[in-house]
Amino acid sequence: MPESSSSVRTASRRGLFAAAALLGAVGLTTTLVSHRDATAQSAAPAAAQVATPATAGSPMVRGLPDFADLVEQVGPAVVNIRTATKAPLSARGQEGGPDAEMQEFFRRFFGIPIPRQQDPRRGQPQPQPEEGEGSDSTPRGVGSGFIVSGDGLVMTNAHVVEGADEVIVRLTDKREFKAKVVGADKRTDVAVLKIEASGLPSVRFGNVDRLRVGEWVIAIGSPFDLDNTVTAGIVSAKARDTGEILPFIQTDVAINPGNSGGPLINLRGEVVGINSQIYSRSGGYMGISFAIPIDEATRVADQLKRNGRVVRGRIGVQIGEVTKDVAESLGLPKATGALIRSVEPGGPAEKAGLEAGDIVTRFDGKPVEKFSDLPRLVGNTAPGSKSTLQVLRRGAVRDLGVTVAELEPEARASAQRGKAEPKAPPASTQVAALGLAVTDLSAEQRKELKLKGGVLIATAEGPAARAGLQEGDLVLAVGNSEVSDARQFEALVGKLDRSRPVSLLVRRGDAAQYVVIRPSR
Repeated sequence: MPESSSSVRTASRRGLFAAAALLGAVGLTTTLVSHRDATAQSAAPAAAQVATPATAGSPMVRGLPDFADLVEQVGPAVVNIRTATKAPLSARGQEGGPDAEMQEFFRRFFGIPIPRQQDPRRGQPQPQPEEGEGSDSTPRGVGSGFIVSGDGLVMTNAHVVEGADEVIVRLTDKREFKAKVVGADKRTDVAVLKIEASGLPSVRFGNVDRLRVGEWVIAIGSPFDLDNTVTAGIVSAKARDTGEILPFIQTDVAINPGNSGGPLINLRGEVVGINSQIYSRSGGYMGISFAIPIDEATRVADQLKRNGRVVRGRIGVQIGEVTKDVAESLGLPKATGALIRSVEPGGPAEKAGLEAGDIVTRFDGKPVEKFSDLPRLVGNTAPGSKSTLQVLRRGAVRDLGVTVAELEPEARASAQRGKAEPKAPPASTQVAALGLAVTDLSAEQRKELKLKGGVLIATAEGPAARAGLQEGDLVLAVGNSEVSDARQFEALVGKLDRSRPVSLLVRRGDAAQYVVIRPSR
């Protein structure tokens, strides 16, 4: 009997392995190899582990997590958000076209409206508004949100409620409430709503610092107005810089129109982000979506609840990236920091002594690794605070004290923008190694441009032209040496090692940047 039982078990194993191999060959099975330690895995109550044979030295194979408990736990706190605008009744017949959720999709992800279709009733008599009646609510968009407190505070995206005259929040139990917009911040795309209710289910916030790339996450929302739709994926990257004021969490969770404003949830049932954007070339979901980190969103929401708006700091500069070539040409160990391209006249930075061409490496002791770090650090500083900028100028490190001002709701255009470029006098100095002809600036030009030195490019050919330089540009420095006049510029270029690239600090209009040129031999 023991031998018979053993034979049956062996045959069963062979049959199972053969079946698994067949299914795997046609792509019907998926296994996940996890390198997370047992403690972290056990912290996820919804992750069901599947026992499998393990050989010595091989990683443990675990099954896919079961999200059902998470959905039951968090789902009731996720809401559907509908918006409407007030439109004249005379225009009611002209509101035809694609449905509201597709309008929201194209407005958010492409920044363009969809052409409206012709109304089939056009040309027919339209009902006239009754006396005292001048407008009607027209459906506008759909999104998602989540309840953060039992007394009816809801978080969502600012673009979900932007321009809405009426906001309706629908709970999972089908109750509907008219919501008040407590505040919305377009720069971070965070909004806070309030509905008059009590005893509501609410979410818990997680620690974004503990979030790991490769970790499972789920999204719950209302894509295409389909309430409480659940999608799952993993964290693809953290602190993804997309040019926005906040770094994003990148995931491969399926996000579609209507998911905007919904929560991104970890396996502990905690909200770690607000689903906000997707990347798409075709208009559909392509496996890349972005969420606002919940710690950043909470800081914004706290200000919205207190003041109805967000107060940010500013120092009055335009910045650019420090490229690898620029870093090497200036002798920097790596490409970090924020390049100051222009300084606002009379602004905090100018008063602190900051100059175009400076590279900011620290702000209040915090490192500026990427140029986008600087506006985030400054923006999180209270206006009126005295801060310290550590800058690299001509190879020397300097500390500058700056008093942070308040960022205005709309960025103020530079008073100098659009000013005509100075014209070059006839006489010029030829610098064949760089393909440049430069000339001195007149006293009037230096006064107008607020410059102590520099030369004006009269002609750009060869290496200079290939680097993008053009007539009318101003050269302020060669490498780490400031340029005072054309004669000194020619002397500096004459000392260059022509086997190595050289960086020129060049100003065009109001913006300055480093341009790397490879001299001709």
